[in-house]
Amino acid sequence: MGLRFGLLGTGYWAAETQAAGLASHPDADLVAVWGRDPAKAETLAKRYGITPYDDVDALLADVDAVAVAVPPDVQAGLALRAAEAGRHLLLDKPVALDTAMADQIVTAVDERGLSSVVFFTNRFYGSIADFLTATAATGDWHGARMTQFASIFQPGNPYGLSPWRRERGGLWDIGPHALSVLWPVLGPVAEVTCVDAPRSTVHLTLRHTGGTVSTVSLTLDAPPQAGIRDCVFYGENGLATLPGADGTAVDAFTKAVGELVRDVAAGATRHPCDVRFGRDVVAVLEAAETARREDRTVSVAA
Repeated sequence: MGLRFGLLGTGYWAAETQAAGLASHPDADLVAVWGRDPAKAETLAKRYGITPYDDVDALLADVDAVAVAVPPDVQAGLALRAAEAGRHLLLDKPVALDTAMADQIVTAVDERGLSSVVFFTNRFYGSIADFLTATAATGDWHGARMTQFASIFQPGNPYGLSPWRRERGGLWDIGPHALSVLWPVLGPVAEVTCVDAPRSTVHLTLRHTGGTVSTVSLTLDAPPQAGIRDCVFYGENGLATLPGADGTAVDAFTKAVGELVRDVAAGATRHPCDVRFGRDVVAVLEAAETARREDRTVSVAA
């Protein structure tokens, strides 16, 4: 029997990516699901042949680990409950909407010696992971520029009905993805500025601890004809352009499942995309919100 997982969440991402990835991994055993809508939990349970729960604590008592696919403010509380119950964590990004709550999750994981992985999608594509390793090894980078313009509020987009994405925008939804690929090459972020632009666009300037500077432009509400995703590092060796994904989101999630299973089996409590990294990303986003609101450069909380 593989590592027993409970899935917390019943939305599109939970059903089509997380449940699919868990169900397909040979060393994971998806056994349970909980959702805020019991009818959706019943439907998802029937689809995957698992047990629906209407009580989170009852589910936690019957599993080894949880995968969480709910809005970040809901995820944070559930992740803390799961960690306090001694369950390993496979979380979505961002892990929380404030650093204080993210710190509580980290503390609970550390105190119990748990394994954790946060699903920063790009970090689990082989093409992108290999690129980041090679680019970081090359060194002598001065910075990077990234533009991520999505258009999720068009008819038929499954993410366009998400209240938290509409409220928090590209900074909190796409921002974690941006940071997850800039960080391995340029290092942690020390300070940030953030300004607004039309169509809920934000423009970030990030000063990394080594002195490099990256610029990031983000929106979820770009005109459909203006959609773009690109990232270019520049420095003494010229330019290095982030490649595209070499698989699907389900492929990437399945890889994340495998890495958590591996870490649990080995008793490993550190992963490049664990809750500590997830917490550090939240700290940058929180600093960016302050910079945006107060129109100043803000240091990132250590």
